Amino acid sequence: METKHLSSYQKFVMFLLAITQFTVVLDFMVMSPLGDILMKSLSINPTKFGVAVSSYAFSAGLSGLLAAGFADKFDRKRLLVFFYSGFIIGTFLCGLAETYETLVAARIFTGIFGGVMGSVSMAIVTDLFELNQRGRVMGVVQMGFAASQVLGIPVGLYFANLWGWHAPFMMIVVLAIVIITVLILKLKPVNEHLSVKNERNVLAHFRHVLLLKNYRIAFLSTALLSIGGYLMMPFGSAFAVNNLGVSQEQLPIIFMFTGMSSLVVMPLVGKLSDKYNKFKLFTIGSVWAMIFILIYTNLGPTPLYIIIPLNILLFMGIMSRMIPATTLTSAIPNMQDRGAFMSINSSLQQIAGGLATLLAGFIIVQKDKFSPLENYPILGIIGVLVMAAAIWFIYRVYRIVKEKK
Repeated sequence: METKHLSSYQKFVMFLLAITQFTVVLDFMVMSPLGDILMKSLSINPTKFGVAVSSYAFSAGLSGLLAAGFADKFDRKRLLVFFYSGFIIGTFLCGLAETYETLVAARIFTGIFGGVMGSVSMAIVTDLFELNQRGRVMGVVQMGFAASQVLGIPVGLYFANLWGWHAPFMMIVVLAIVIITVLILKLKPVNEHLSVKNERNVLAHFRHVLLLKNYRIAFLSTALLSIGGYLMMPFGSAFAVNNLGVSQEQLPIIFMFTGMSSLVVMPLVGKLSDKYNKFKLFTIGSVWAMIFILIYTNLGPTPLYIIIPLNILLFMGIMSRMIPATTLTSAIPNMQDRGAFMSINSSLQQIAGGLATLLAGFIIVQKDKFSPLENYPILGIIGVLVMAAAIWFIYRVYRIVKEKK
């Protein structure tokens, strides 16, 4: 497939969306490495921690569904600025929380706004970049995940060890204020979709997008992708500390090396996704991830020099799934439906992730604050089964995109 060069403004938008996504991803991702600290500081069990993590996901999913009906009725830049402003306020409230209950309330508020950010960003990418450019763009925009591990999480954990678990949230707020200023001043309006005539009201537009068969297949494939990832992620740091024998001081090192490798792998996967068959790339990444999930979740006390490369190999597989799958899904909606489609898609992703986190919280057992987590290998088996099912549904998405072209 012939690839098309990006203009200087496209590169700027790509970077701006990536750094914006970095803060949103970091806000969510930082809950996982803080898991062991939070469970000990707030004296909560794995089930309550699962609720704290999933509360963000559920509120994000609900707000995305509510936003779907009007997501195509406004300039996407205005939507991005509005929801990012709410996200900043919510993250600030997380930094002020003193009890488990106030933290959950703050996470719900943050999710209402942060959960829509990804769908608005995806709609902007779909509007401004052609299909044979999107693999590279997705690779860079989703580098927010990798960058959060290289820079955000290690720095956040360092601050948390110095000043308590509130510090990482305040760090995110300071960075986000700088970013929203650039968004307001430099991003051009993204309103070409408004020129496509659409007489449906908000409710009718939501129903139209939700009920189309091709869209429903894409939604289900996204939900399966999320379940496979969210099952193990929230308890990753607690598993590393209590089962693998990693110290709190060593955790930032694991995240840093994993993130550094992702910074190399993700742009490479993005370029390969533009050049070669996206479904084949997704399948290879899925099988790779399934193998290393089964290995990792069955580990006992393990030296750091073995844990780091295993983490890197595992995330190579996960990233090789996400980029081609997301790129294929972005080609499904028509222009006048993109905002609503992305909102519903993001909502189902969040809700599926929240359900997976809740399920994991009920499956995982920890007898006391310092005991090993029990039943973690069960999460690995469930995750592998869900990933296998996702291969079939992404194949159906691939066929739809191929017929559409």
